Amino acid sequence: MTDKPTRLECTATEGGAELAIITIAHPPLNLFDMALMESLAADIDELTAAPPRALLLRAEGKLVSGGVDVHEFDGLSVEQGTELWRKLFRLAQGIEALPCPVVFAAHGLTLTAAFEIALACDIILAAPKAKFGLVETVVGLTPSMGGPQRLAERAGSGRAREFVMTGDLYDAATMAEWGVVNAVHEDVDTAARALAARLADGPTRAHAATKAIIEAWRSGGVAHADSVTPVVSGALFATEDLRGAVRSFLEVGPGKATYSGR
Repeated sequence: MTDKPTRLECTATEGGAELAIITIAHPPLNLFDMALMESLAADIDELTAAPPRALLLRAEGKLVSGGVDVHEFDGLSVEQGTELWRKLFRLAQGIEALPCPVVFAAHGLTLTAAFEIALACDIILAAPKAKFGLVETVVGLTPSMGGPQRLAERAGSGRAREFVMTGDLYDAATMAEWGVVNAVHEDVDTAARALAARLADGPTRAHAATKAIIEAWRSGGVAHADSVTPVVSGALFATEDLRGAVRSFLEVGPGKATYSGR
């Protein structure tokens, strides 16, 4: 057994695609202390060096996470606080930069850093009993690893201000209504594993292109996304997946192609 606060597994789908699963396992509350931050950073670095075809982020225990361990904030200088946020930002940005679909499964309470990590993922699935909160106001902080801006992107700036300033908890149904959670499932772990496997079996290079185009929109709007799309999408014509899928479509019809990720 290991006391490492995260567990990285690389498995294969039925179609033979590599699916990575990062599990937060840091009982009793899965708090984001320095050990968890460094463990997650190491996992992300490993996947950045050798990307899988999809990634699932999940947690074990009664809740996803109670948030950041407040001990990490005690006595920090301005310089130390700034460096802590830079370190945490690298987690979210590293997840976003992975050239594959990333799914987050929230089975229970998901607070502060854990929710900010979820917002960096491509798709968020939740159980009906899951609750979400950015509750940094209880210690005089504002969420500072990308949560407010990523929440605003999904739900609108007014909702983001409400969510952060009140520090209230919001249930999965509300988050789905706001467009933050993509879907709510009774058995969210099974649903998330199935979705991650389905995405892993898909055209990985095309998924990466989708992420690149949306990232261009996020940073510069529709005009910027339009400016990069011809090159980003044009490059797909050199992939085995596109060539094979086009042939499959023409020979046997849609929906029969299989993909290698190349």
